[in-house]
Amino acid sequence: MKYYFSKVLANTDMEKAQERIAAALKEEGFGILTEIDMSATLHKKLGVEMSPYKILGACNPQYAHKAVQAEDKIGLMLPCNVILQQKGQDVEVSAIDPVASMQAIENDALGETATAVREKLQRVIERL
Repeated sequence: MKYYFSKVLANTDMEKAQERIAAALKEEGFGILTEIDMSATLHKKLGVEMSPYKILGACNPQYAHKAVQAEDKIGLMLPCNVILQQKGQDVEVSAIDPVASMQAIENDALGETATAVREKLQRVIERL
């Protein structure tokens, strides 16, 4: 099973791609809780150079609440990560498939929530 959804945004930069993903996430009830600039962090910590790469931690509060009620340790798997990678003149945007990530947890109560979040994240990526 593929563990992510992905789309390439042609002829764009990270800033514009991030604006587009933030707007698409908002339309599906998600907010961005965290932002990690991997390329800047790895440059600072290791002195390595890499293409721009960001991890956005997206959360839909309604579904996060349902998940925590079903499984109190689910916070270890949250938020739903979305990555942006500069690839030449394009930016690839990928989002986690929560159904794939929830397979590691033996709790059937999470299935409905994971499926609903999957559908929302698929629409986000398709909408870009």
